[in-house]
Amino acid sequence: MDSTNILAYGNASATEKLDQMNITRRALTSHDVEIEILYCGVCHSDLHIARNEWHSTIYPCVPGHEIIGKVTNIGSHVGKFSVGSIVGVGCLVDSCQECQNCKDDLEQFCENGATQTYSSLDKHSPDLPTFGGYSESIVVNENFVLDIPANLDLAATAPLLCAGITTYSPLKHWGVGPGKKVGVVGIGGLGHMAIKIAKAMGAHVVAFTTSEDKFTEAKRLGADEVVLSKDAEQMSAHTGTLHFIIDAVSAKHDINAYINLLKVDGTITLVGVPDEPLAISPFSVIMGRKSFAGSLIGGITETQEMLNFCGEHNITADIELIDMQNVNEAYERMLQGDVKYRFVIDMATLKN
Repeated sequence: MDSTNILAYGNASATEKLDQMNITRRALTSHDVEIEILYCGVCHSDLHIARNEWHSTIYPCVPGHEIIGKVTNIGSHVGKFSVGSIVGVGCLVDSCQECQNCKDDLEQFCENGATQTYSSLDKHSPDLPTFGGYSESIVVNENFVLDIPANLDLAATAPLLCAGITTYSPLKHWGVGPGKKVGVVGIGGLGHMAIKIAKAMGAHVVAFTTSEDKFTEAKRLGADEVVLSKDAEQMSAHTGTLHFIIDAVSAKHDINAYINLLKVDGTITLVGVPDEPLAISPFSVIMGRKSFAGSLIGGITETQEMLNFCGEHNITADIELIDMQNVNEAYERMLQGDVKYRFVIDMATLKN
């Protein structure tokens, strides 16, 4: 089968807004799945990469790694999916599948470099960058395609492919569950998922926010307690009480104020990506044998596990559905925090 030209939304440089363009998808290999994209979430990473803020973008760039779609074609050796299946694609579309990390289902840490869903190099077509979900369709190796639970709303499921696994993975890795008191710092796209998932795991959830306006929202999402992080008295009342904290803040903040809330042997894990380094006081961690850690999405097996967990507990993201033509406005609103809690593009509007 020949490569295919399709419609997409992207940009050719960091200073350009996203606009309609034509891109080329590679020909289907024997282990590939072709997917018509129905919905695509808008992640803050999309904005960072489209604007080359991490200095690694390959142009032209078509963002989008929270993809829900329908299988329209399969390669001759594909055994996991059939035409018509509803599937998902997250942040990864390939890896070497041979290194120890890949064998351990940690493809996100592939020793030879995982292939990102967009702005990466496609090993099947080295002259083409990978293009993301702001497009009509995508071609993906079957090992990187995910089953979507039938009971979940498709549009609201899209953000699970990034925001869901980014929060599920550390919560699972650090043993969050009944009897554990867990802090969630920041109530945005990642934080609101962390509250829902930690609560479903059986933990006592304490949400931290800089805005009193979010108290009611945090409780609605499932938080047992809400703390105004700007209030020293409220923060002090939680000193030494938390087993685990997931920090979803992508702005500069005082990380030591949260480390001080951990119990002995507690861990704080960063999933947000602040623009500036965080300054950790040595005494924050040595007093109480506390750990500061980070986490990056999850492997494919764990991502499927997360989707199944969300299906069992009927967990989806809180979303605002938008037309493709409004994505630039959505980026600006995202910068202002004006979204509850994730934009999702109705990809049917791409052809408007």
